[in-house]
Amino acid sequence: MRDLIIIGGGPAGLTAAIYALRAKLDTLLIEKGMLGGQIALSDVIENYPGFPSISGMALMEKFEEHAKAFGLRVKQAEVESVSAEGDARVVKTTEGEFRAKAVIITTGAKPKSLGAKGEREFLGKGVSYCATCDGPFFRGLKVAVVGGGDTAVKEAVYLSKLASKVYLIHRRDKFRAEKILQDKAFSIPAIEILRSHVLKEIQGSKNVTSATVEDLKTSVRKTLDVEGVFIFTGIIPTTEFTDAEKDKDGFIKTNGRMETNIPGIFAAGDCRTTPLRQVSTAVGDGAIAAFVAEAYVENLGEKG
Repeated sequence: MRDLIIIGGGPAGLTAAIYALRAKLDTLLIEKGMLGGQIALSDVIENYPGFPSISGMALMEKFEEHAKAFGLRVKQAEVESVSAEGDARVVKTTEGEFRAKAVIITTGAKPKSLGAKGEREFLGKGVSYCATCDGPFFRGLKVAVVGGGDTAVKEAVYLSKLASKVYLIHRRDKFRAEKILQDKAFSIPAIEILRSHVLKEIQGSKNVTSATVEDLKTSVRKTLDVEGVFIFTGIIPTTEFTDAEKDKDGFIKTNGRMETNIPGIFAAGDCRTTPLRQVSTAVGDGAIAAFVAEAYVENLGEKG
């Protein structure tokens, strides 16, 4: 039985691996796709300390190199379930069953896709799911924001400080965001509200140059000249395989020590309930989770 299994190879998982391996824990990282996670798809990151500008792929390659320098072992598999059997934490995967004294879940979350034509093709080329990450690239340009909740309205306000114009597109007559957020957004001249509209298509050549929206009341379509389309219709955590306690949106609940309600099972990064989802916060989560997991494993050894 290993000391630790880390599920997920994004920033939180790789950081947890580095800390665990430095602590000499027998560690296995399980990842169903490529190491690096969603952030590896970002063309440029400008808010990670120490790197004024670096691609997501390049940054995650550095994380991977660092972890592998300490002897990181990676198993390519999809996790089907995590359970507790006495002092063992059992991880069942498509490639078999693995046991460890502790498990850290760092599986992240995926943005909800609208399914609009051109959305996938222009991801990272004008289409974004993170204004904090990519907003500065659209300084002085026109952008569209899709969504009607708190995140969409907050990000529209944020982008209005950078972009020359922001179209805020929502499929309903009324926004779901808090009234105070709506009032703020609606008072900004640079933000144009398009109620009862849906995004139908995103156009461009190498990068986004326009977006087509449809008025749901009249079925009239029009094309917006925009260089960026920010989609905030929610994110989906990758947590369906665990019975750890979750919030109403499926994110794993933890305390400040990254402990879930199940002893020996921890969660870090975007898959847990947290007010901010960035590489820097995932790194902090991963470090804490590994540190606390180490203490948990050592305590088991003392009991044994």
